[in-house]
Amino acid sequence: MRLGKNEWHETTLIYRRRENAESTDYTQYSVFMTNCRPGAVHFYNSRWEIESGYKSIKRFMAATTSKNFVLRFFYFAFACLLYSIWRAVDLLVQIELTGEYEQTPLITAENTLTLLKKETGIG
Repeated sequence: MRLGKNEWHETTLIYRRRENAESTDYTQYSVFMTNCRPGAVHFYNSRWEIESGYKSIKRFMAATTSKNFVLRFFYFAFACLLYSIWRAVDLLVQIELTGEYEQTPLITAENTLTLLKKETGIG
């Protein structure tokens, strides 16, 4: 990767197929760029879950162009709270209906956000 005039940094591109991917196009893969040696790929398994969590939380965040750190931090913290409430409700509903918990939600984030907007006008 070129950093500047005559400045280079050695990087490795890693691609990973999503678990249980059903599509046959490029959307079944995620690509990461790292400066780790190729043999250290197994460390990305935990990172993958973290990135997926952030991606899910972002769906609950209010859109803003503000550069105010306090406001942006509040939006992020509030989105984390909404995400946690959604997952807790989904967990309780799944256990009540099926007696067990599966990672795939019965109550989707989209349904939760639609209901939140309908009931509060937020979103």
